[in-house]
Parts: sequence; C-alpha cells; structure tokens
Amino acid sequence: MKYPIQKWKRFKKRRKKRRIDKPPRNHRVAVPSFFTLMNLFSGFLAIISISEGRLYYAAWLIVAAGLFDSLDGLMARLSNSTSQFGIELDSIADVVSFGVAPGFLLYYLGLSELHFLGLLLSALPPLCGAVRLARFNVEATETRGEIFKGLPTPAQALMIAAFYLTFYNRLFVFNNFESGITAVLIPLIILLSFLMVSTIPFDKVPGFDRATLRKYKGRIVLFLLYAVLIIIFHEIGLMIVFSLYILKGLLMGAVQLWDEAFGA
Repeated sequence: MKYPIQKWKRFKKRRKKRRIDKPPRNHRVAVPSFFTLMNLFSGFLAIISISEGRLYYAAWLIVAAGLFDSLDGLMARLSNSTSQFGIELDSIADVVSFGVAPGFLLYYLGLSELHFLGLLLSALPPLCGAVRLARFNVEATETRGEIFKGLPTPAQALMIAAFYLTFYNRLFVFNNFESGITAVLIPLIILLSFLMVSTIPFDKVPGFDRATLRKYKGRIVLFLLYAVLIIIFHEIGLMIVFSLYILKGLLMGAVQLWDEAFGA
C-alpha cells in the first residue's frame, strides 16, 4: 500500500508545482478592458460618422469615448486590476478615439480648405497624442505621480468636441473673421498639441482609497464641481470645464517656472 500512497504524493507535489509556476489568471482585468474596448469602438464610430458628414454625432461619440475611458480607469482602481496589458490597450484606444477622431473632425470642420497645410494641422492631435501616450506609458511603469505631465489626450479631444458642440448652431459667428472658423481652429490646435507634449502639470483624478480622499479633498470637490457643470449645461458645460482645467494647468505651470527661476 505504500507505493500507491507515495505515487499519489509525488503526483500532488508535481501538480502543486505547476500551479505555482503558472501565473494566475486575473479575470478582473476583463472588466476595465471591456470599457477600454467600448472607448475604441466609440472612436471608430466617430470616424465613420465624420466620413458620412455627421459631425454632430461624431463629436458626441468622442465624448462617449471619454466617458468610457474614465470608467475603465475607475474600474481598474476599484478592482485593483491595473496591469501593463491594460495600460497598453488603453493607449491604443486613446490614439484612435482622442487622436485620429478629433483630427479627422477638425479636417472636415474647416481645415480641408487649407489643403496640405490643413492636412498637417489636423494630423497634430494624433501625432502629439501618440507621443504623449508613449511618454505616459514609460512614466507609469517607473513611477506613479500625483499629476499628469502634459495635457491628457482625452482632455484635448473633449475640448475639441466641446468647441464644435458649443458652436454647432452658432458657426455664423465666425463669418466676421477674414478666414472664417479656421482663424480659431489653427491657434486652438497648436495650443492643445503643444500642451500634450509639454511637461506642464495637470490635475489627475484622485483615487478612492481613504488616505487619498483625505489628502486631496480640494481636488475632489473641484472634479465634482466639473461634473455638476457638465450635467447642468451639457456641451457648454464641457467647454467651460475643459477651459478651466487647461487654464488651471497653465497657472500651475507658470507657478512652477517661477519657483524654479526665483525660488530659494
């Protein structure tokens, strides 16, 4: 009877070793990944809508992509399932939804009239967005900061979408400019693209653990105020919120430069 018992023990030992050697499957990764894929799908639908001339629906699809992007980050933090796979997948989705889609929207909105120059300008969001995301991925694997370095790509895309949605029925106001709406689009694109690849600090949405909530009470209140403005004023609320967000980042950057130049 000893031989079968010893054989069984060896079998159990080998089985246990295989379980240890094999990395455990984390099924929780599927939850945030679902929202990331919905972000990508929204960006794809936005591009299709733009090609069909439905810019209004495309702009709201970019907003929907931004909502899914925030939900995938929220779910990853709540389920403690942040992974390198999730970071890379999120970046791929963001390049499409917050780089290619808004660039395509800008091209159809008026930059196509500038021919090759318009093509180059409309390519800035995807090009600078890709650089911004690559840098973010490197920094995410090395350190976890409390701020973003450079304007996040979703914020840039949502600012463009909010601009179009706000002036959707008011595009006639740009007729007073000699070059029409392009007089506003060109500086807007250049500014947003520069901010993405810059190192200007921008607020990051705080986590939901007790220590973080105590540490960043003011920032949490500010983000809640942002949410209320969007819910009440819709597209105009989006425009106000992201204008304030960018302005706050610029002020933080100016203070940082002042401290570096004249600080003790």
